[in-house]
Amino acid sequence: MTDHPVTAGKASWSFPKTFWFANASELCERAAYYGTFIALRTYLLRVVGLDDVQAGFVAGLFGALIYLFPFFTGALADRMGFRNSLLLAFGLLAAGYGSLGKFHAFWPVLGALLLIVIGGAFVKPVITGTASKSSNETNRARAFSIFYMIVNIGSFTGKTIVAPIRIQMGVENVPYFSAIAALVGFAVILFTFFPRENDRERPHSISETLRGMLTVMSNARFTALILITAGFWAIQGQLYASMPDYVIRMAGETYKPEWYANVNPLVVVLNVVWVTQFVRAWAPAVAITVAMVLIPLSSLAMATSHLFAGNVNLLGASVHPITLMMVIGIAIQGFAECFLSPKYLEFASKQAPPGREGLYLGYAHMNTFFAWLFGFIFAGYLLKAFCPEPSSLPAAVQAQHTAWLAGQAAMPAAYAHAYYLWYAFAGVGVVSLVAMIVFTAVTRAADARRRKGGLGAAPPGPGGGRTRSSLAPALPRTVY
Repeated sequence: MTDHPVTAGKASWSFPKTFWFANASELCERAAYYGTFIALRTYLLRVVGLDDVQAGFVAGLFGALIYLFPFFTGALADRMGFRNSLLLAFGLLAAGYGSLGKFHAFWPVLGALLLIVIGGAFVKPVITGTASKSSNETNRARAFSIFYMIVNIGSFTGKTIVAPIRIQMGVENVPYFSAIAALVGFAVILFTFFPRENDRERPHSISETLRGMLTVMSNARFTALILITAGFWAIQGQLYASMPDYVIRMAGETYKPEWYANVNPLVVVLNVVWVTQFVRAWAPAVAITVAMVLIPLSSLAMATSHLFAGNVNLLGASVHPITLMMVIGIAIQGFAECFLSPKYLEFASKQAPPGREGLYLGYAHMNTFFAWLFGFIFAGYLLKAFCPEPSSLPAAVQAQHTAWLAGQAAMPAAYAHAYYLWYAFAGVGVVSLVAMIVFTAVTRAADARRRKGGLGAAPPGPGGGRTRSSLAPALPRTVY
């Protein structure tokens, strides 16, 4: 570990101390966030008393704003300085998560979630900014590879730890783990993080951010691409939107959907390098289309657990069919992401007018904002219709549900079509796939007409054209 200034030269794995301490705090923030996020819907249902639809709206808005606010907090962080911004961020996070553990009424919970959104929105741009300033052109890819590895380790750790907390202590105590993790992050920043703040770039104003967003979203081609790929992430987002409650209701309280969700980053980390190498010469549209083909297959795999009569003998172990098919479906999602992630930013840059690529890439992840908002709300309606919260049912049905999970009664009629939820999201995937195929054909034809008509340079079509060597590295974006 060194504290040297960033200079150009031979690529190395040596970075300033601020880089490593910033990443240590990032690990704490991601562990805190995903530890609570995967249990949030269950918490809203059982502790706050919301129904499935209401919980979908609240959790969806929470997840979506986490991806929207950094566009604005980034400008504030530049003015405040990275260290002060992170101290404020982790203070807000600790207060927010601690409040979720202590106060369970609706409005205090909304206030606590808002604190978490604001705190998390400061962390995102500051940590990525630190990674950028702590590296140079020769080792920036290595810096971001470490950053994304830390992100995934934090996510994996948080979801692993909260499963036994939820089972043994109750979901109402899960936020306390996140509050402790946030306090550890605060201590890391307070005692170790002293970045050089005298070389800050001119910060963007809020009005500049809004103008940039309006410029990007007024581009019909780019907005269409964002909405199409949002269908992919809406399905992947079911790891947090519907899968946890679905597993608990269909398999039992002792099952660990938090651990199932960890299959996704594991598959991405194991496969993204060789898949990226495999598709390096592919047109971006082709790789993205492959991902769009795979993502509805993941939902179809999850839907098939009802076809099994009982537990499955897998290498001598008795495995619940819900467990088996969830793991298979989540693994397919992770594999699909390996095709999408390396090519999406490249594809997005080609939809931008010449000279505006940087602006457009800054807003390329707005697809996650729309995906979380739609995916959670849609999941709430589907769960209420086909896989309802047991406590919302008559006492006799609740008793039958408990006996069914214990193998002592027939499945209640209210759960007979629970798997329809996954068919619905498979439908979302099919619609996104068709839209992607149409989008590719339409934009390719439009660009060909412009070139033939000599109307000047158009953004190259999805099948080829200019490349950008300065694009962000092709690394997993699963959990950030």
